[in-house]
Amino acid sequence: MTPLIDVCRLILGLIFLLAGINGFVVFFGYPPLLPTSPEAMEFFRFKYLLFTEKALEVICGFLLVVNRYTTLAITMLAPVVFNILLFHLFVDLSMLPMALLVTMLEGYLLWKDRKSFYPLLEDK
Repeated sequence: MTPLIDVCRLILGLIFLLAGINGFVVFFGYPPLLPTSPEAMEFFRFKYLLFTEKALEVICGFLLVVNRYTTLAITMLAPVVFNILLFHLFVDLSMLPMALLVTMLEGYLLWKDRKSFYPLLEDK
């Protein structure tokens, strides 16, 4: 592992860990601790969706921070990151720089770990 991979993994892990905790704060009826898109919160008006999304973010963020099961964590976060990027491109541009940062970090980690995905592409 290179230091750049470790830094990217830690930054992405902390972003998702903090965003997930922030979502749980909102889930329990308190105002968010960190800036939150009002349009995104409208999508989470169904509490089960907010809980499921934020639980995934906390679990995967924690796995990235402690450097355990990182391939699983970045794989599980890939559709979430793609959704975040599309949401901020087409619905709410206010947090687009953060969405681009998250997308670049995720893409870099997926690229550096691409050999782990080769068995998925084997023809049996």
